[in-house]
Amino acid sequence: MLIAGPTASGKSALALALAEELGGTVVNADSMQVYGALRVITARPSPQEEAQAPHRLYGHVDAAEIYSTGRWLADVADVLATLAAEGRVPIIVGGTGLYFKALTEGLAAVPPIPAEIRAGVRDRLEREGVAPLYADLIQRDPVTAARLMPLDRTRIARALEVVLATGRSLSDWHTESVPPLIDPNRAAKVFVTCERKDLVARIETRFAVMLEEGALEEVRALAARELNPLLPAMKAHGVPWLIRHLKGELSLIEATEGSIMDTRRYAKRQLTWFRGQMKDWPAATPDTAFDVVLRALEA
Repeated sequence: MLIAGPTASGKSALALALAEELGGTVVNADSMQVYGALRVITARPSPQEEAQAPHRLYGHVDAAEIYSTGRWLADVADVLATLAAEGRVPIIVGGTGLYFKALTEGLAAVPPIPAEIRAGVRDRLEREGVAPLYADLIQRDPVTAARLMPLDRTRIARALEVVLATGRSLSDWHTESVPPLIDPNRAAKVFVTCERKDLVARIETRFAVMLEEGALEEVRALAARELNPLLPAMKAHGVPWLIRHLKGELSLIEATEGSIMDTRRYAKRQLTWFRGQMKDWPAATPDTAFDVVLRALEA
C-alpha cells in the first residue's frame, strides 16, 4: 500500500488508521523523518502513535549522516522481506517522491560515495558557490551537466561526487539500474491532497503545534552539535530559521514566518512533482482517502 502527498496533507494519520484497520505496519518514505534528532520539527509520528501500530524506518539515522535514496531502498527492501515473512501489510507513506520512484521503477546502481569526497564537495559548495562546481562538472561529465540547471546545487554536487568517487559519469551509472521492489500496478495507492488554502492552513497550524511540543528545544540540541550546515538534517524545514532565532538574528515570529513560507514552497514543489510523475495515482482529500484505499484493496 502506497500513500504519497505534500507535507501536512494528513498522510501519517491516514497510514496509522489503515494500519489499525488492516493489521499493517507503517513504513516511512520521508527523507527527513529518518533522522533521530528531528522528531518534532519533521512531524514524525509521536511515541503514542508508534505504540498504536508498528512503525519502521523512522528516526534510525543520525543527523551527522547523509541518507541517500539508495540507502533507503536497501533498508526498505529488508523491511518488506520481514513483513512478508510475518504476513503483515506494508503501508509505505511519505512525501519524498524519489523514494516512491525508486521503489516502483528502480534506481541507478551508484556505489556509496566515500565520506571524504562527499565532505570535500559540500565544503567547496559552501565556500565557492555552485558556479565553479558546475564548471568542473562540465569538464568531467558534460553529458550529465547538460541535463542540469546551472544553479541546481544539490544535483550538481551529487553528479560531481559520483564522477570524483567512481571515475564514471552519473549518466553511465544510470544504465545499470537496481530493479523495482514493487509493481505499482498491483499496489493500492493514493495521492493525498487538498485545496491550496486548506493546505496552507494545515501547515500553519502544524508549525504552531510543533513549537508547543518542543521544536525549539529540539533545534537547540541539534545546533549545539555544530554540524555542517549543508547536511540534510540541518536543512530540514524550520531548522535554519529557528537556529537563526536562537542566535539572536531573528525574532521567533520572523523565524516562524520564514519556516512556514519555506514549507509552503516545498509543498508546492511536491504537488508539481507528484502530479507530473504519478499521473495514474488516484487523488483523494484527507477526509476521503481512507475509503479510496479500502475500495482499491477490494477491487
